[in-house]
Amino acid sequence: MDSTILPVPGVDVPDHRGRVGLDRVGRDLTGNPDVVVRDVELLASGWHVLRRTTFDYRHSDGSWTTEQRETYDRGNGATILLYDAGRRTVLLARQFRLPVYVNGHPDGMLLETAAGLLDDDDPETAIRREAGEELGVTVGELEHVFDVFMSPGSVTERLHFYAAPYTPEARTASGGGLAHEGEDIDVVELPFDEALEMTYDGRIADAKTVMLLQWAALRGPFRGA
Repeated sequence: MDSTILPVPGVDVPDHRGRVGLDRVGRDLTGNPDVVVRDVELLASGWHVLRRTTFDYRHSDGSWTTEQRETYDRGNGATILLYDAGRRTVLLARQFRLPVYVNGHPDGMLLETAAGLLDDDDPETAIRREAGEELGVTVGELEHVFDVFMSPGSVTERLHFYAAPYTPEARTASGGGLAHEGEDIDVVELPFDEALEMTYDGRIADAKTVMLLQWAALRGPFRGA
């Protein structure tokens, strides 16, 4: 019987995206003395990365247990609310999202703030890129709002939130996303008050968009207006 151990893509040899050592992430964590990482397994690396981590955890009563958790690593991202305070409008993207369609959304078409993965860029560079690609806007001065872990039970992503003013003149391209990446985005301009109301009646059901619209009403450009 051949007992040869074959190299594993993404671990010993490059996967289809040229990555190796994907099972090393998280092995050297030392910030929490109540958590001791024992092993990290690579479960999948199709586009993003699914890992299973085995660790010892010390509970509040001092007892230790061995736990396993799966984490989905899709990289970090950034999102932006573009607003026109003078005309009281916001600029959003409407696009098809298969996961929400599978999970009961009527047609899978979500209204969202522009967003995307950082890839190899810093957050500000990435969100300027995404605002241009998705909404056709050349962004000027950015305001950093907050950074949030959006689904900490299983997804590692940290999302950087921004806001910036826009004017009709700042819409220097048509937007719509990148066709070669399968993006087919409609640019939607809405009165801010209508967009905010849509977060309460379910017409806007995307978490990052709800958060930014509520920030805009409570502490942002439409505060007290």
